[in-house]
Amino acid sequence: MAGNSPRVGVLALQGDVREHLAVLSALGADARPVRRPEELAAVEGLVLPGGESSVIDKLARAFGMFDPIRDAIAAGMPMYGTCAGLILLADRVDGAIAGQRTFGGLDVRVQRNAFGPQTQSFETGLAVPALGDAPVHAVFIRAPAVVEWGRDAEPLASLPDGRVVAIEQGALLGTAFHPESTGETRFHERFLAHVRARRGAGAPAF
Repeated sequence: MAGNSPRVGVLALQGDVREHLAVLSALGADARPVRRPEELAAVEGLVLPGGESSVIDKLARAFGMFDPIRDAIAAGMPMYGTCAGLILLADRVDGAIAGQRTFGGLDVRVQRNAFGPQTQSFETGLAVPALGDAPVHAVFIRAPAVVEWGRDAEPLASLPDGRVVAIEQGALLGTAFHPESTGETRFHERFLAHVRARRGAGAPAF
């Protein structure tokens, strides 16, 4: 792998880790699983995958990753959260289980399981103007939705009922769906663009 490839990680505690690693590697990134603080310190950006947000929260605390991830967000590390990862980036969560915490950073309120149980999973085409004219093929599986956001957060895509399902704030990106499972790469490309931009700005390595 070329030395100038973005060094990015996928939080590998639970969820669809391999799919994200495959997409990022195919895009030319030096992608690696991250389970420990020293592995987080070696990357320039982090993907928080889909899975079960409450389980990832508990495992992050058990592995000593919770505070390092929060600190990395506060220091400006680019992050991309899909489904459960979006919940983990949200400052506020509706429907959280008792004691559930998030890493935060996105000034949004997210509703867990906004579309019902897994039996009500669905697919749809989404208009995402920031990614070009071609619609995004989005798969929603026990997905969350953004129901409130602050002035610094920018919705990128929403459903006809107005619920926001893709949002960005600075170097933080979140989607309620799973582009890594449909061959859609543009969100990962956008995440990598944040990583490259931060490197180009001369930001210190983590």
